[in-house]
Amino acid sequence: MEQEKVIQIAGAITVDELAQALGLSVTTLIGELFKNGIVATINQKLDFETASIIVEELGAKNVRLERKNTATKTNNQQRELSDQAVSRPPVVAVMGHVDHGKTTLLDTLLHKKTVEVEAGGITQHISAYQLKHGDRMITFLDTPGHEAFAAIRQHGAMLTDIVIIVVAADDGVKPQTVEAIKFAQSANAKIIVAINKIDREGADIPRTMADLSQHGLQPEEWGGDITMVPISAKRGDNLEKLLDMVLLTADLEELKADVKISSEGLVIESHMEVGKGSVVNLLVTGGELKVGEFIVAGSVYAKVRTMLDFAGKPKGKATPSTPVTITGFKDLPNFGDQFIEVADEKTARKQALLNAQGEANASASANVTSSDLLRMMNVVDNTKIFNVIVKADVLGSVTSVIDSLKMIDTKGEITLNIVATGVGDVTENDVYMAAGENTVIYGFNVSVPTNISKMAARDGIPVKIFKVIYELLDDAKVEMEGLLDAEVVEEEMGEMKVKGVFRTEKTSIIAGGEVVSGKVAAGMLGNVWRGKEKLGEVEVTSVQKEKIETKELIEGETGGLALKTQQKILMEVGDKLKFFKRELKKKTL
Repeated sequence: MEQEKVIQIAGAITVDELAQALGLSVTTLIGELFKNGIVATINQKLDFETASIIVEELGAKNVRLERKNTATKTNNQQRELSDQAVSRPPVVAVMGHVDHGKTTLLDTLLHKKTVEVEAGGITQHISAYQLKHGDRMITFLDTPGHEAFAAIRQHGAMLTDIVIIVVAADDGVKPQTVEAIKFAQSANAKIIVAINKIDREGADIPRTMADLSQHGLQPEEWGGDITMVPISAKRGDNLEKLLDMVLLTADLEELKADVKISSEGLVIESHMEVGKGSVVNLLVTGGELKVGEFIVAGSVYAKVRTMLDFAGKPKGKATPSTPVTITGFKDLPNFGDQFIEVADEKTARKQALLNAQGEANASASANVTSSDLLRMMNVVDNTKIFNVIVKADVLGSVTSVIDSLKMIDTKGEITLNIVATGVGDVTENDVYMAAGENTVIYGFNVSVPTNISKMAARDGIPVKIFKVIYELLDDAKVEMEGLLDAEVVEEEMGEMKVKGVFRTEKTSIIAGGEVVSGKVAAGMLGNVWRGKEKLGEVEVTSVQKEKIETKELIEGETGGLALKTQQKILMEVGDKLKFFKRELKKKTL
């Protein structure tokens, strides 16, 4: 018997890695993904659930996928702790369904109105904050709640020790609540539930707890191990208790980090600012990051020129679990990249170059776009291509917009082709790239300079700018629907049994009979049936009842019909006429 092969997946696996693990060619795997509605490139990451579905679809025998648990009590640590490790603040992500009060909770805790700067009152990026409770610090990540930001939220969970899942007491568990629970569990983060909006009419705490228990979160009050705190983020009820529970959970987890090592951490956001260049948000996970140090993140490096805390105040050094904003990167690092401190600029440059070469080797066969590759495989012969260029204010948003576009269900009829992406305003180069591709340029939280707008209008290139992700996705859906061909829809209207045929000519018939179901009216189409054989199609030009022209005949009535045909049909008594309306209907997604 062939030995079972186990493939371990830590969070996600690239298409290339999964193909190698399965012993398949990348093109075969990409083709299978496409059949399941996923347009993927060689280096695109697949989550555990997607990979499981594909393996099952492929019918791979003796192959089993397992979640690789890379998280430990020290969730942000990638190394064994030394004896000199010290306690560190917990990193807490706030998650839940959109409009259940996550940002309001942080606003109240931090006395800071972050929601006012977010379009539509919805958090668009990961934001990191710190607050002091008693004499201890807590680091908060405010992760987006809309389904479009699943990619950011998944990264957010991976950075996290504790997840506060906010559930509205008057609304209960929603799809994104369930998603947040899964992310928290996959990251091995401890879960605390904040049952919010207890001040609202219709708030039902026991029902909310029962809903949560259906998804594996058993309240402590019911003998489970999940702390649930009823709160009102708006009024501030029980927020002190919630923070107490966060610190108690952190104490039980014994969260520690080494500070006597080179600094390291994660990139949680990056964007360009005029006069500053690359502005990057980091979360330090080990060591002490100081101004003037050299760090490498992926294929780019920096000498830390300035460092600010979450409130925008200058900071000389940052210890583990501290979020900071720095300048000094030569280019933008990628969202989710790990950074490490190195000795000097020469070492930083060399390490960044090595990393860049590694990335280039990994993507050497990805120069062909996924749509090109699928065309070569003759998979997309009947699909339409929707070309887009995505520009956004920060890299996290670029990733999220692309992932969100891919989440639109195109029913296999449209292939999304990302022509180019970038951070910053729409440029002349974007317009040039769109010119030959019949492409839509989408901008998210960016601007279009007047001269670029005129240039795009002259060349007939649509440039669409949005500040709220819902609106961008709605527009993309409309654009995609515009590419679909109209489909022919036939609606059954009625049936007549032929009782007399009075005249048959090359292109017309006059016949009579009884309507046995539905109705028949002038303008309808019909098929002539003799038993199971279809003799041809006719069009009703006029209807008579008792030799007087009438609008229609209904079930049970007898009358005569004048019929137009494309070819001669020899109709007989006993034949059936089945009537229908035929319309061209625009397809929708």
